[in-house]
Amino acid sequence: MANILIADDHAVVRSGLRHILEANDSSVVIGEVGSGSGTLRRLRDATWDLLVLDINMPDRGGIDILRHIRSAHPTLPVLVLSGYAEKQYAVMALRAGASGYLEKGQSADELLRAVETVLAGRRYVSASLADLLVEDLHAPSELPPHSRLSGREFQIFCKLASGSRTSDIARELFISVKTVSTYRSRVLEKMGFRANADLTTYALRNGLIQ
Repeated sequence: MANILIADDHAVVRSGLRHILEANDSSVVIGEVGSGSGTLRRLRDATWDLLVLDINMPDRGGIDILRHIRSAHPTLPVLVLSGYAEKQYAVMALRAGASGYLEKGQSADELLRAVETVLAGRRYVSASLADLLVEDLHAPSELPPHSRLSGREFQIFCKLASGSRTSDIARELFISVKTVSTYRSRVLEKMGFRANADLTTYALRNGLIQ
């Protein structure tokens, strides 16, 4: 029997995932939560064997949640579930501590395979993602600019690209405005941009924000 927490802001997605998991194993215990902050509360209040996490939560991004989990719950396996293509977010999620990455368009059988793999203590990557990772090893110069960012830099990049103000980012991440400004400068330099508008244009063009 496994205790699995499903974190997704869409109730219909949570319901579908619950149905697939319970149909495969009637003994599984499923919890549901619809926000990033709610996810962290549920992790504090109970013990879970697996977190299935949507990377695009409305109040707190999946990368931010992953960073917190790796610090506060280092042994908890996390399967990231995303509507974004693997090439856009998968490597970043794995670097941030995810145990696997699965696109929402995959089949129910692939979801079950991913869950079973991660629960068994192994990392899950699809065949297509494995190919991407191998390609990246052989062609580092072709990696997209955002792949050069650290986990924290990418987190702040996404917030800046979404239009968040420096003061709001500082408050949300519990860091100083000066620290956010320093990260902003690093992001702009690494990606070869001059202003936040460039970050927004890039993020929209590459499907990193909606």
